[in-house]
Amino acid sequence: MAWLPDDFEHPVRVELPTGQHLRPMGAADTEIDFPAVMGSRERLWSIYGQAWGWPPAHMTPEQDRNDLAHHEREIAAHESFLYGLFEDDEAELLGCVYIDPPEKTGAAGAEVSWWVVDRLVGSDIERVLDELVPRWLEGWPTDRPRYVGRDLSWAEWNALPGR
Repeated sequence: MAWLPDDFEHPVRVELPTGQHLRPMGAADTEIDFPAVMGSRERLWSIYGQAWGWPPAHMTPEQDRNDLAHHEREIAAHESFLYGLFEDDEAELLGCVYIDPPEKTGAAGAEVSWWVVDRLVGSDIERVLDELVPRWLEGWPTDRPRYVGRDLSWAEWNALPGR
């Protein structure tokens, strides 16, 4: 059973009022993804490590490229979505938003999480992203997104039975 309608067209660009934008990511983004992820690896592991085993301590650019290619295929098939956060020049990745079908039991229609690079933690950009993501997803054809790490801790999410 599909978690989104067949005719759903995912956004290809979402503007933040602070001047940045979100767009889907793929393997071509490895050169900007890898330094962002590995530069914030310890904090990202503290968030996603127990649940996803990501990012591994010794991830290579090739492993990152394979991961991004996997996300790119999932986006094309509307199985899940990875959006990157960028300035207009897209010279570096500032963070990511993940929108996935629910893996765990409960009333959620999607499971959503996001992060910014270490230097943006506590910044206006992070605050705006925190406000934007739930408002943006109101326009998606899914009920009751579960904001993992926000309205449900990762430990609570990990403890839920799988679907």
